[in-house]
Amino acid sequence: MIGKLTGTLLEKNPPQILLDCHGVGYEVDVPMSTFYNLPATGEKVTLLTHFVVREDAQILYGFGTAPEREAFRQLIKISGVGPRTALSVLSGMSVADLAQAVSAQESGRIVKVPGIGKKTAERLLLELKGKLGADLNLPGAAAAQGDAGGDIQQALVALGYSEKDAAAALKALPKDVGVSEGIKLALKALAK
Repeated sequence: MIGKLTGTLLEKNPPQILLDCHGVGYEVDVPMSTFYNLPATGEKVTLLTHFVVREDAQILYGFGTAPEREAFRQLIKISGVGPRTALSVLSGMSVADLAQAVSAQESGRIVKVPGIGKKTAERLLLELKGKLGADLNLPGAAAAQGDAGGDIQQALVALGYSEKDAAAALKALPKDVGVSEGIKLALKALAK
């Protein structure tokens, strides 16, 4: 019903934002990956949306990118995974990380997301196989680098850096860097 919103960002209260679209204020729930990339309040923003109507509520979910929204839609199709859980998954890991975990069938990476248990993680891997992972088409070497990059980024986030800062530090690293060396180099870069 509502596919996209463009307006002025009025409030940011994670995970919800208030978006003014020509005098109408929309409360939109966003994953933290989108939240960290939002501009300052008072700035213009465009979000792709997914509208959920339940018996007791009508909720609008917003996403900064089309792959995020598509991953959200794939997640909520899975039995036992509602919009809140899907939002948690996308807040806990990027779409690329999720796709890599699905391709490699690594439930351990998904279990790290708060609110996701072992059974739910295994169901996610089973249901998403061929729907998310196939989009990546990573050869073995690139997948190994992606795993190292994902581990480095998770370590930086665990140390208190934002997803945005961690991703920026990750881009500056050499392609063939190992996890421990990558963390050291990223911390040096972030300390400047």
